[in-house]
Amino acid sequence: MNEIKIAPSILAANPAKMGDELKKIEDAGADYVHIDIMDAHFVPNLAFSPAMVKAFKPLCKLPFDVHLMITDPKKYIPVFAEAGADIITVHQEVTEDLGEMADFIHQFGVKAGISVKPGTPVEVLEGYIDTFDLVLIMTVEPGFGGQSYIEAMNEKIAKARQMIEKTGKAIELEIDGGVTPANVATPVSYGANVAVAGSAVFNAADAAAVISEMRANAR
Repeated sequence: MNEIKIAPSILAANPAKMGDELKKIEDAGADYVHIDIMDAHFVPNLAFSPAMVKAFKPLCKLPFDVHLMITDPKKYIPVFAEAGADIITVHQEVTEDLGEMADFIHQFGVKAGISVKPGTPVEVLEGYIDTFDLVLIMTVEPGFGGQSYIEAMNEKIAKARQMIEKTGKAIELEIDGGVTPANVATPVSYGANVAVAGSAVFNAADAAAVISEMRANAR
């Protein structure tokens, strides 16, 4: 497997210094900027708008990995694509037709991702996984940063990797929640190749050192 990609989540960044925070992770060697969009309905929190994503875009050259944790993603996919998203991930739990949703996202010229919450079996993606570019396994309950990694998700990661391998396609397998340099090796050993990390990166004195440590430990 290729080297793990690191996607710092700006949910953990200092909102008063977002330009500096984005430059920091870009200079530190991050691969993506992970942006959690929350509506206070699908998850019990609010975070980021299309206007904010559009404002962030010129401040950073990294691809924007936009995670829609909202109840009506289809309504907002066009505006987030226009705002600068490079990847748009929606949740299976609010998507009736997975294949149709993947096609809908792709028509805006961005990559399509599909996510499942901890309580949702990854088998619900069977037969549709090859229509997406990225699969996101939530390793905490979505809604808040700073939670601890749920170890029981490792088997789900392994199953998702098996499903991806059967497609023969280069679909990325992302994990989100409680990932740190100390524990990143485990989900990678089960098949993850993109790690979202919020507090571990933004709360560190040296973001570049943390990202380097995560890569080294993942190997």
